[in-house]
Amino acid sequence: MTLKTILTAAALTVTSAMAAHACPAHEQQAMSCADGTTWDAGSKTCVPQTTS
Repeated sequence: MTLKTILTAAALTVTSAMAAHACPAHEQQAMSCADGTTWDAGSKTCVPQTTS
C-alpha cells in the first residue's frame, strides 16, 4: 500500500467515527404510550398507570 492510500483510509475511518458519535439524539428516541399507560424505564415497556 502506498502512503497516500493509508492516509485516505485513516481519514475516512476517523471522519465516519466522528459522525457516528456527533449526534447522540439518535439513541434518545421519544416513546409514546397509549392512553392510560406510562413508560417504565426499568422494563422498557408501557405499563398501566396507577393512580394514588
